[in-house]
Amino acid sequence: MSTITIKQLAQELNLSAGTVSKALKDSHEISAETKKRVREMAKDLDYVPNPYASSLRRRKSKTIAVVLPDIADSFFSAAIKGIETVAQDKGYHVLVYLTHELSYKECSILNDFKSGRVDGVLISVSRETTENHHVNELQANGIPVVFFDRVLPEINTAKVVTNDFEAARIATKHLIEKGCHRIAYLSFSRTLSISMDRLEGYKQALCDAGMEHAIDVVFCCNDEDENNRLIKEALSRQSKPDGILASAESLTIVAYHVCHEMGIKIPDDIKIVSFSNLATALILNPSLTTISQPAFEMGESAALLLFKSLEKNNFVLEGEQIVIPSVLMERQSTACSGVPGTELNA
Repeated sequence: MSTITIKQLAQELNLSAGTVSKALKDSHEISAETKKRVREMAKDLDYVPNPYASSLRRRKSKTIAVVLPDIADSFFSAAIKGIETVAQDKGYHVLVYLTHELSYKECSILNDFKSGRVDGVLISVSRETTENHHVNELQANGIPVVFFDRVLPEINTAKVVTNDFEAARIATKHLIEKGCHRIAYLSFSRTLSISMDRLEGYKQALCDAGMEHAIDVVFCCNDEDENNRLIKEALSRQSKPDGILASAESLTIVAYHVCHEMGIKIPDDIKIVSFSNLATALILNPSLTTISQPAFEMGESAALLLFKSLEKNNFVLEGEQIVIPSVLMERQSTACSGVPGTELNA
């Protein structure tokens, strides 16, 4: 029996594994010319489909997987609720897998799914993830994948995101309007598209205000103690920030602790905005101005797309993208003279 796989066949043809798989199944989505190319190459390379793998793919487990980097983040907790609402209505079980922000765990988890354990996958990738082969291989095995929040842009499948660039731009503009002259951006990744989009939105707002010289990015990591050191170092500089935009709520909690330790008063000495869905944002001292993401709606929308793919043979996930706007909730961490908070569309 041939050892040639669909992935190897796809590489020879310079096509995606999904396209090759559909061509071999005579899918109406694939042109006649491409089908001919695929069949001829399959014949030349003695490619033989694996009937056992095909039977596994046809068997329904009535289970979907949700792959997350972290469960402690309030965004993902709310997103799971949105996903489960849809799954329960469809009579499906939801299995939640945690990567703990480690790319090798993400690869291992997705590799296990190729056996047919789940019918489809919803995923928000880890901070470390830069490769896409593990997702491509899963799709090549006929298992649909939908990204939400953290995505791999180069993978051609459905994505549900928020307007990260615009939300960061508006949040930065908000800090500028509150009188901040040097705003530090606390980033949780140097590679994730979501983090880079937020960084570009932050930079754009500074450029719009003629403050390009004030760009100040602090790249943090997964270690809380190290983040404490990095933020404390930033707040100890001679040209220290008078504003902070945090790209993750975990970094905001550290920033609050550092300000307390150093005797820096919020919002008098420094104003803080964070991407966060923390329910406790209201009772922090002072209450935290947040960019609240539509987590429940994003999880719900991602699940609906996945089930469309599972239920309708002619539904194509490729090219599907849903953008749900975030909301800026102004509270006391950016207040001036006790002005009450407001809600603005980001």
